[in-house]
Amino acid sequence: MWDLAASPQTRADIGHGAEVTAVAVYRDGNRVISASWDRTLKIWDLAKRAEIRTLHGHSDGITAVAVFGAGQFAISASADGTLKVWQLEGGDVLRTLTGHAKPVRGVAVYEDGKRAISASSDDTLKIWDLETGGEVRTIRGHSRWVTAVAVFGNGNRAISASWDHTLKIWDLDTGAEVRTLSGHISVVSAVAVAHDLNWAISSSWDQTLKVWDLDTGTEVRTLTGHSNGVTAVAVSRDGKRVISTSHDNTLKVWDLSTGKEIASFSADGGLEACACDAGLIVAGDQFGKIHAFQLQEPT
Repeated sequence: MWDLAASPQTRADIGHGAEVTAVAVYRDGNRVISASWDRTLKIWDLAKRAEIRTLHGHSDGITAVAVFGAGQFAISASADGTLKVWQLEGGDVLRTLTGHAKPVRGVAVYEDGKRAISASSDDTLKIWDLETGGEVRTIRGHSRWVTAVAVFGNGNRAISASWDHTLKIWDLDTGAEVRTLSGHISVVSAVAVAHDLNWAISSSWDQTLKVWDLDTGTEVRTLTGHSNGVTAVAVSRDGKRVISTSHDNTLKVWDLSTGKEIASFSADGGLEACACDAGLIVAGDQFGKIHAFQLQEPT
């Protein structure tokens, strides 16, 4: 692994047989789980640059993954219309969540690990009880595919991104829409939350990221610098840095307080996914490769 602030290069000799669609970092920073259109999830030991386990079970490409329960469990979303809850130590499927009528595009887990919310091409979000696998509520309001979702506000609020060019904030206790955030001029591909600031950061095919105040719904600033659609966004644990990936083949790191770009990495192809935790940045590309960096401040 490399210090992103010091080096524009990284090795990427681990990966999948098809595009990597999502990545998640374990809280200890030692392992990563990746999802791919090859219908598998893979768990990686980054220090050894070795695959620990491959998880099979979905019948179509996997679009999203989240780790929860102190790294014991994961939930994956798939184009097969289902979500699966996994026990990561043995790689077993604990339960399959069914109910969406079309591909599931995104998933987020509540902080207590008891519920999850999914986003789908059927234009809905669904809340799930992870202990029973039962559907709690369906949320409607977007007019096109829902691509991503994040939970905030002590687990009683969510923000969703959509092909309808908007983001929506929801009251998870009632399923009611709180407000709509408009400003992007193309598909909103992903969303992440800086919890300490109560800001959200969205990425879009309009080549920008936007920072939003979740209390008021107002746009704080727009981050510009990518030259093609922005595919994914993540926030560092301390809330100071934003990471984005794009079909312009770059990963960029931004200072959230100023909106300035502070580092960039160029890959051989489009970058489709990113995650950041425990000082580690991980990204996945269209060729199935995994890229990993240490997030360190320039000296």
